[in-house]
Amino acid sequence: MGKLGPTEIILILAIVLLLFGGKKIPELMRGIGKGVKSFKDGIKDEDTDTKSDTNTGK
Repeated sequence: MGKLGPTEIILILAIVLLLFGGKKIPELMRGIGKGVKSFKDGIKDEDTDTKSDTNTGK
């Protein structure tokens, strides 16, 4: 329980394809990629801000 086998992955992919269609999937993946990149950039900026605040003694 909890592990996905090849049959389950194929079934999930087939359902996603039926729900979104072939044309919408690249747009969906592009949006997810931009969101992840934005999230990572935000974390990197937060780390930089935190380090500069500790270095200046604020």
